[in-house]
Amino acid sequence: MATCQTCHDPLVLSLNDSDSEEAQTQPIPDDLLLPCGCHFHWQCLLDQSPTISLSLTCPSCSTYLPTNAAGPSATNQFLPTTQSNPIPAVYNSEGGTSELDILPILTEEAFLSSHPEARPARAMHTMAAEGDISGIVSLLADIDGDDDVDTSAVELLRWTDPLNGGKTALHVAVEQGQEEVFWLVLWLGSAVATELFPEAVVQSANEFGMGRRKEVPVGEDARFIVDGMGRSPAEVMVEKGGPWRRYVEGGLFS
Repeated sequence: MATCQTCHDPLVLSLNDSDSEEAQTQPIPDDLLLPCGCHFHWQCLLDQSPTISLSLTCPSCSTYLPTNAAGPSATNQFLPTTQSNPIPAVYNSEGGTSELDILPILTEEAFLSSHPEARPARAMHTMAAEGDISGIVSLLADIDGDDDVDTSAVELLRWTDPLNGGKTALHVAVEQGQEEVFWLVLWLGSAVATELFPEAVVQSANEFGMGRRKEVPVGEDARFIVDGMGRSPAEVMVEKGGPWRRYVEGGLFS
């Protein structure tokens, strides 16, 4: 059986099978295969993400990992690559075998290793893209209630993601068509007049116990924070069109 190139243990994880009368250890596959042919546990590779994301080489055999879909050229028999070229990998896990580009995952993990304070913000952006309202509410409540976390709910609402074009949670909600998240971010992170919110939004916010700030300075208002391309959420909404454009025309961003 192949072993992990980092820890040299078999490429499995052990979980307790609670359905059996006597709990037994049931191994499940945890085998990440890189294009060079080296195998790693998923976490073992992620633990080396800061080094890999800089060198783009296998930590075991030093093979250059990104691929160029166009193949070699007559002037360059090697495969010229950039940070945008994928690192194709095959991961065999409990859910089956899947093919994926591991480079974005390594890049994100390397960034979070250097900026652990950004983990809650990245989590919130993921939930914003998925429309996970309850998850966002719980996260924001936990953040403000945890003295060991060096950030606040207010900071999360205006955080710009360097791994995603400098977008805020409001940008993400608009781009992904997550209207409930859009209204939640405006409720918590903007100075939009309460009477402009749909009644259902106000009722839902009250049920969640999400009160509004008395004052939101312009510099902290989620409506006016631009992404890496200099676009405000309103500009993204106009580009998207449909009801999003009508929200802008209705005065929400005045």
